[in-house]
Amino acid sequence: MRQVYFFGTCLVDMFYPDAGIAGVKLLEHAGCEVNYPQAQSCCGQPPFNSGFRDQAATVAINQLALFKDGHDLVVPSGSCAGMIKHHWPELLAGTKHEAAAKELAARTYELSEYLIDVLDVALNDRGPALDICLHTSCSARREMGVAEQGKALLARLSKVTVKVAQYETECCGFGGTFSVKQPEISAAMADDKAKHVAATGAQQFVCGDSGCLMNISGTMGKQGMNLNPAHLYDFVWERIQ
Repeated sequence: MRQVYFFGTCLVDMFYPDAGIAGVKLLEHAGCEVNYPQAQSCCGQPPFNSGFRDQAATVAINQLALFKDGHDLVVPSGSCAGMIKHHWPELLAGTKHEAAAKELAARTYELSEYLIDVLDVALNDRGPALDICLHTSCSARREMGVAEQGKALLARLSKVTVKVAQYETECCGFGGTFSVKQPEISAAMADDKAKHVAATGAQQFVCGDSGCLMNISGTMGKQGMNLNPAHLYDFVWERIQ
């Protein structure tokens, strides 16, 4: 049996724990034994994005030893996967931890990428016919390059149709600390995104990154939109029950 590590992420842990459980169950469904080191914490992205590189490096160093056994590391978030894969090696360059960071980066995957490209997961869709709209985060799309894998995962649900929103590739305005530092701009971007999603006529909104899901679904709630927002992995797991 293939063994993998699962990195839960802060937002999944605190706001969308069911999505984390669903991610683990999907990996198990695809034949994996999932290891979840209990001492794992944040990936260090908030301090990194705010310019506190030393603090972000400390977070990375404290976790490298948790994932040392050589199993692939699977992350249900494009932004956190991108932090580990692309920025941990950069942060730790020139230190004694550089080699370990690079080795871990080489076996780090976003969850939809792993389910499609590595495991070639089979899904038996047991839900009713449904039109949905998927939002892919900027980190998943641009940094990890896995936008198509999220769509491919949904394409394996035979009764789900994915509607494409206008300006599909534009940011929703979350951007990690951007939404805190520039709340007015972030709110305007989220407002546009929510309206474009609703205009597709989709019955449900789905998103694979927790930050974007919070931002867009919160805006939808304020606008009175009833699109039953769901995390991608919650949605997929429920469809195959």
